[in-house]
Amino acid sequence: MTTTQSSSDAVYKKVAWRLMPVLFVSYIFAYLDRVNIGFAKLGMKNELWYTDSVFSFGAGIFFIGYFLFEIPSNILMHKIGARVWIARIMVSWGLISALCAFSNSATSFYLLRFLLGIAEAGFFPAIILYLTYWFPQKRRASMFALFFIAINVAGIVGSPISGWIMSATQHSTTLKSWQWLLILEAVPSLLMGLCIPFLLTNQPEKATWLTNEEKSIISKDLEDDLQLNKGGNKKLYNILDALRSFKVWVFALVYFFIIIGLYGLSFWLPQIIENTITTNKLEIGFYASIPWACAALGMILYSSHSDRKGERRWHVALACFVGMFAFIASGLEATSAFFILFSISIATTSLMCALSIFWSLPAMVLTGTAAAAGIALINSVGNIGGFISAEMFTWFKMHFNLGVGLMAAGISLGLAGLITLIVVKK
Repeated sequence: MTTTQSSSDAVYKKVAWRLMPVLFVSYIFAYLDRVNIGFAKLGMKNELWYTDSVFSFGAGIFFIGYFLFEIPSNILMHKIGARVWIARIMVSWGLISALCAFSNSATSFYLLRFLLGIAEAGFFPAIILYLTYWFPQKRRASMFALFFIAINVAGIVGSPISGWIMSATQHSTTLKSWQWLLILEAVPSLLMGLCIPFLLTNQPEKATWLTNEEKSIISKDLEDDLQLNKGGNKKLYNILDALRSFKVWVFALVYFFIIIGLYGLSFWLPQIIENTITTNKLEIGFYASIPWACAALGMILYSSHSDRKGERRWHVALACFVGMFAFIASGLEATSAFFILFSISIATTSLMCALSIFWSLPAMVLTGTAAAAGIALINSVGNIGGFISAEMFTWFKMHFNLGVGLMAAGISLGLAGLITLIVVKK
């Protein structure tokens, strides 16, 4: 390894250790507040106003609010800066997430979930955009994977904690167990949001914790990316470039199909385990953590391989195809409960591998304001898949069973792989 390469590695290691823990923990809280409704459902189903249709629409309407405010939110982050805007997002979603515990009708449940989507809009694409300010293309897949492991940790740690809260508060005389769950899991987001302004730096050139030489290395690498892409992939610089780009809409479609599988798992995994393995809330939490633990390890290995090879397209497509077959296998009838859990673990690992590497693709053709708008557009359109997923699984559950829903999620993931392979150019 050359001295230059060694110095560069040291700089990015320093940046990663400074920023990634903050972003990592923040996204754990974000994802937990977004999907703990799947555990709350196990208690909410005893409410007079609750039905599976109410749950699916309430779970899904979050993504409508998210969709409507995603692009404006990310453009504001690009202009205002990550420290202030990410803090605003976390504090507002923490408050609304806690208020969801006081839903007393289908209407109030829908309204609060919609407002939660508005509050959280822009958080995820803000982080993706923020990482492009600090890491060049050749290092992004690994960084994105580290960030996405937060989803897995939210499942690994959050599932048992959610199960424990539901179990420990089931005899509470003040609030019901699902209410305690939503309130207690909102507190970390509020506290983290208040700390964000003191923990993040908006841009490398403003980092007092980097030397001038270290700033110069980052600046040169990012400039090299721009020069490299001028001769091949045309970079998109402004909002209109992003909105009228065929590439951006293709990426949005790929992400849409991936997200259908992701939220199918996130919202319905506790129910699947309750139906097939155990009804004990604490045990459900531990079983639900297994697929996410497998995915965390798989993502690290797979994204590192992608960075070493410098290849994205085939890595995304292959992970999607493996996930497709695993989802279909998990939905087969007359199979053992533990075969279902094994298949779901493979499906979750494949899906998360595809998801983490996917975001290296749009970052190769977007920069500046176009990156803020384009990444937000991809994420907002893609996250409509979360709304579709919630409704789709409920429909299959009512007319067939959840296994058919898992198979449909597999087909969706296969479509994502097919589009990536055929339409997305190298």
